[in-house]
Amino acid sequence: MATNESSGISRRGLLAAAGALAAVPLVGTAYAQTETPSATPASGVAAGDIPHRMLGSLEVSAVGLGVQNMSRTYQTTIPTRSQMHDIIRAAHERGVTFFDAAEAYGPWEVERILGEAVEGFRDDIVIATKFGWNIDQETGGRLPGYNSRPDHIKVVVDNMLKRLNTDRIDLLYQHRVDPEVPIEEVAGAIKDLMAEGKVLNWGMCEMGLNTLRRAHAEQPLAAVQSEYSMLWRGPENEVLATCEELGIGFVPWSPLGVGFMTGAIDENTRFAEGDIRGAEGRFSPENLHNNLQMVEIARDWAERKLAAPGQIALAWLMAQRPWIVPIPGTTQMAHMIENVGATSVEFTADELNELNAAVAAIEVQGLRLPEPVLAMSGTEAPLP
Repeated sequence: MATNESSGISRRGLLAAAGALAAVPLVGTAYAQTETPSATPASGVAAGDIPHRMLGSLEVSAVGLGVQNMSRTYQTTIPTRSQMHDIIRAAHERGVTFFDAAEAYGPWEVERILGEAVEGFRDDIVIATKFGWNIDQETGGRLPGYNSRPDHIKVVVDNMLKRLNTDRIDLLYQHRVDPEVPIEEVAGAIKDLMAEGKVLNWGMCEMGLNTLRRAHAEQPLAAVQSEYSMLWRGPENEVLATCEELGIGFVPWSPLGVGFMTGAIDENTRFAEGDIRGAEGRFSPENLHNNLQMVEIARDWAERKLAAPGQIALAWLMAQRPWIVPIPGTTQMAHMIENVGATSVEFTADELNELNAAVAAIEVQGLRLPEPVLAMSGTEAPLP
């Protein structure tokens, strides 16, 4: 923060998994096939002493916890449920108040894990979750496309409340824009849910900017969630400026570049069968050499700040705007603690200018997501 190879993933498989992969708080700890220890991390934040930020009128800890991979890691392994509960509870003990889930993660299972873990301190935290994929509400099966029809949204929210073991959702996102449903109808459903006390705030993920403006005019948003990191700086083009104009907070998913910015991936990394990163152009063997320059920047600054590279990447994000709140995810206790420690890393104005210039000088090569998944971002909703 500032003080002044072939992946083995088919197109069909990508589309089927998109609900869990296209807009998730991707972790900085579910690495390729082995995990690389970080440098000694910054530890200047006492337990429970994390600064807070505002997403619109919603107050949250400056770093949140994404829980998406707590039901299935990138390598398709299934984490131990009790250990995931422990990580969520330990994050709360360290001052994290912002926990991010989605109906599509599992589907459903991540919401259950989160609801189980926070039962003793539900009223102390902010729970965010998401609707928008076409998921059968009886079976949990993924159906083609999206579903943001107002009647469906209301059924989804009722089911979310049961899984999360709560009576309200603090922040409800539309996970992706439904190209068949006017955003005014979606906002109308949100208004109804707010009137019933079931939803307190809402947001959108990876939407088209015209749709964002229309949605905000109908019912003001608290937050936008999109991918943003040193490795992918797309929101700097227009999204951040629009959020600033409208008074909307910004929540970066994949703030550590799916583990890349921690230094866990190198030129020899190859991904396990089913790991979506194997289908992302930025991690292809021909692009890794160039893109690893960004990791070297984080390593250099980590030495200067007595921090870990991932902490530099998170602190850099928080330094861009005071209303940016990254949500790194993890299935490892040590990595959660390290991520929370990023709030103690600060840059002077001169240091931030120097770091920004170094980041901007590197042109990241390769697509951030497979093309079928990318096509789901930037969608504009139809007019009423």
